[in-house]
This record gives sequence, C-alpha cells and structure tokens, in this order.
Amino acid sequence: MMDWQPSAKLETLRKRAAILSTIRRFFTTRKVLEVETPALSAGTVTDVHLEALQTQHPSNGHFDAMALYLQTSPEYAMKRMLAAGYPDIFQICKCFREDEVGTLHNPEFTMLEWYRRDFAMQNLIDEVGELLIEVLGVKTIEQCSYQKVFVDHLQLDPFATSIDELLAISAQKGLSDYAEQLVKQGYRDTVLFDALLQVLFSQEIEPRIGQYVPVCISHFPHSQAALAKLEPESNTALRFEFYYKGVELANGFEELSDPNIQAVRFEQDNEQRSKLGKPAKPIDFRFMNALRAGLPNCSGVAMGIDRLIMLALDCESISEVISFDIQRA
Repeated sequence: MMDWQPSAKLETLRKRAAILSTIRRFFTTRKVLEVETPALSAGTVTDVHLEALQTQHPSNGHFDAMALYLQTSPEYAMKRMLAAGYPDIFQICKCFREDEVGTLHNPEFTMLEWYRRDFAMQNLIDEVGELLIEVLGVKTIEQCSYQKVFVDHLQLDPFATSIDELLAISAQKGLSDYAEQLVKQGYRDTVLFDALLQVLFSQEIEPRIGQYVPVCISHFPHSQAALAKLEPESNTALRFEFYYKGVELANGFEELSDPNIQAVRFEQDNEQRSKLGKPAKPIDFRFMNALRAGLPNCSGVAMGIDRLIMLALDCESISEVISFDIQRA
C-alpha cells in the first residue's frame, strides 16, 4: 500500500508554491492586506446547496457546550473586519464542505478570497481578469451576461421562461433524470426553477464556454443573488462567476450591505432547507451585527486555488496539486 505518500509530485508542489508567491505579490503591490480568520465558527452558511462540516465543543468550565462549523468560506469573518474599519483585504486559507469527491472536488480545499472597498462589480471583474492573466498566462478574458449566454447556447431567455419550459428543454437535452431527481428531492417553485437553470448551465453551457480564455458570466437572476446587491431597476443580481476550460473558478459579488434584506434572505434559505428535509442552519449573529454596524461599499470574490493551480499546470485532477487528497488524508 502506497497511500501514505503524497498525492502530488514534489515538482508540482514547487510550482504550486511559486504560484502562491505570485498571488501574494499581486496583492502586495496593490496594497491589499493579507489576513487570517478562524476556520471554526459558531455560525455558518444557510445556503440550500452548501453543507458545512460540524463538530461539537464540549463544556470545559470556560465555555458552554456548543456546535461549531468549519468554514465553507471566510466571507463572514472578512466582512466583519471591513465593518470594523479594515482596509482592502485578502486571504488564502483552508475551507471545508460536505461535498462530493472527484477531479474538481475535495472536502478540504484552499480558497483565495479578497474584498475591495469602493469597487463596483466591474472593477473587481477587471482585477480578477488581471490575476488570471498573470497566473494562467492567457492574454485576455471574455465577459458575457447570464442572459446572453443562455440565449447564445440554448436559445432560451432565463428571464422570460417557465418551469414547464425548463422541464421540456431538459428532456430535449437528455437531462430528464436530473430534473426528475430534483422534483423527487422536494424542489419546488423558485428553488426548482433555479436548480433547473443550474442543471442546464452546468451540463449544456459550462462545457462550451471559456475553452481558450477565461470567461466571466455576470448579472445572474435576482433569485440567485445570495449575498449580492441587486441591479437597480432590473431583475438581475450584481454577481459574477469565472469559468475556464469547463471549470468554475470564482464567484463574486458587489456586496449586499443592508442587514434587513440579508436577514430575509437567510430566513428564506432556512425555509427552503426545511421544505427539502434539510436542517435549518444558525444565522451568524456576529456577521449580522457587523452589517448593522455598517459594511462599507465593497465588492468581493472567492476563487478556488486548487482548481486555479490545476489549470495553470495543465493537471487533470485536484489530487495532483494538493499534498494529500481526502483518500490519503
């Protein structure tokens, strides 16, 4: 048995270290401060599609027994720092998700996340593009709206369609099994609508975009806003994602700062989790208090470092660019 040995080759890890140095230099030259935040938190995400790994902290005379969650992203803690008056910040850290294991997934992974004060969404899109050009060696990036990419590849306007039409086109594309599974799992209404859009996007659009240079997809439906502001007088969210060679690399927002709207979104998430038979998640009260204190105008983005390095080094699996994948952990 050789499962005690690293999953990555030494030369690959040397190249990984060089890429991490390049990333840190990218932010240092822009005077963005590197920070660290806790991997364990009393709060976690309510997102219907994310599951955090959980542990239990026993009572020891100083603390009451409490559930703790491994971070799925450092987002909430970093926004708390911004609300406390910190400048532009970035972080390279370990994150954890109860997720599938495969060529693009490992339950423990490395995230790059950064926040820029007084940046509109487009400013941050441009900066992500600059980083990708430097790390991946590409010459440019492309950008397209969520609506246009659906029209171009599926002749479907995601803002002027229905669940019935999405079910019909899913069947036409041979995706009936995916759609039927969603219905069996209890997906209904807006959650089913968005899940069908995601199935079509991941199966029919992702493999066709960003094959030669990274592509940014922006202006997602408002129902997929998550923690993003909404575009005034439109039905889109100020949210973007980057894709390259069929791989989702980054997810970013012009950040929502209204605590009342954010509270409603968290409550709606937990309502949907209940409908799907999933446990409700505790809303991160410290994050909510930070929003009430005042989050400055900012934009932020999370990028999968392991996937980025995999693409930069032309590797076929995440296991090739991390020291020990989950099978060898």
